Amino acid sequence: MTDHHAAGSGDGAADASNSAMPVAERDERAQRRADRRVIALVDDDRNILTSVSIALQSEGYATRVYSDGVTALAALVDNPPDLAVFDIKMPRMDGMELLRRLRETSALPVIFLTSKDDEQDEEAGLEMGADDYIAKPFSLRLLLARIRAILRRGGAGTGDGTGTVQADAVTEKISRGRLLMDPARHQVSWDGRNVSFTVTEFLILEALAIRPGVIKSRNQLMDAAYPDDVFVDDRTVDSHIKRVRRKFRAVDPNFDAIETLYGAGYSFTDDG
Repeated sequence: MTDHHAAGSGDGAADASNSAMPVAERDERAQRRADRRVIALVDDDRNILTSVSIALQSEGYATRVYSDGVTALAALVDNPPDLAVFDIKMPRMDGMELLRRLRETSALPVIFLTSKDDEQDEEAGLEMGADDYIAKPFSLRLLLARIRAILRRGGAGTGDGTGTVQADAVTEKISRGRLLMDPARHQVSWDGRNVSFTVTEFLILEALAIRPGVIKSRNQLMDAAYPDDVFVDDRTVDSHIKRVRRKFRAVDPNFDAIETLYGAGYSFTDDG
């Protein structure tokens, strides 16, 4: 399968009827189409391309779908979308190589789709510049939530649930000792140095930092980071905490603000 731009968006089909529309209504519809965020999907599984594309379009996003990395790379460089979702294992050019080449010229936000429990792929993708990853089989609700969060972090407006651009929501920054979090843009700094986190990591850290010193159980952290219909086990939360600590320690080897209370959960404490 080659590039199927904006499948089901209806732009071409609407042209015939547009001539009979009042000018104001035509202009309004054209503006709505222009305001829609564009999501590129790259996967060799036709069922995933179709189901995800339909779900995104139902939320108001425009979609472009590609079945391999070679086809996708040229299109993503020539006509960048607002965000791309890549499968890692694909023929011709896999997701890792696609991301590597894309990062030579572009900072396009990317979400990886990985095999369940493939932590090595997850780590490699994040190190190469992926913004987040979701393990297959995945919840469409979780994917939509991550897409909205990453687009909001980009600072070009927030999604209102319809895929259109809106003004940034006013969200107070969180300041705890040396930690500064900006939920509106999903940005974090520690002692004045920026630290990059995936959406999931950010949400877990935010849940801890909002109430410093309060123990949060693994279930509470799961509730903060995942939609209700997504099940993750305790080990997943522990893995995220491990990565959060490692990223902080990359800028501060003495970081110890996230405490483990065995059998209870985690807490955040930093006295500066």
